[in-house]
Amino acid sequence: MMKKSIFLCAGLCVVLAFTGCKSSESAYKKAYEKAKAQETAQTTPVTQAPVVAPLTQAPVTQTTVVDNADNASVRTEDLTVINGSGLNSYSVVVGSFSLKANAEGLQNTLKAAGYQAQLGFNSARNMYRVIATTYADKASAVSSRNQLRGQYPDAWLLYKK
Repeated sequence: MMKKSIFLCAGLCVVLAFTGCKSSESAYKKAYEKAKAQETAQTTPVTQAPVVAPLTQAPVTQTTVVDNADNASVRTEDLTVINGSGLNSYSVVVGSFSLKANAEGLQNTLKAAGYQAQLGFNSARNMYRVIATTYADKASAVSSRNQLRGQYPDAWLLYKK
């Protein structure tokens, strides 16, 4: 009797499993048809042509920029010359150090390369500035800075107060 009831329950489970498949097949078919309808609605071509403005020939104007000295950024600091002959209005700073020995090392490297390198001290920031070149006019200083940036990418312009 026990074997009969186990066999009957197993048979009932098998029958229920097979009858459940029919409803999911129809659900898949409905979803497929809905997706297909949306796809064809999206790919329907637009019958109206877009409006395009006519092209007009404009004269070409060319401006040649010789140098951009007026637009070059300049930092203003109160600087005391520690080692050097003195600064003009615009100077090119190639290094800033908190230790004087490091600043002197770069100054000696620049002097060996032929520059009249000078050393300045900014007491407000407690920084030693290594100045490679100094000029009375901004355009010359910008030109020198641009040349020095090949070797010293962080070179910047200083305007002495």
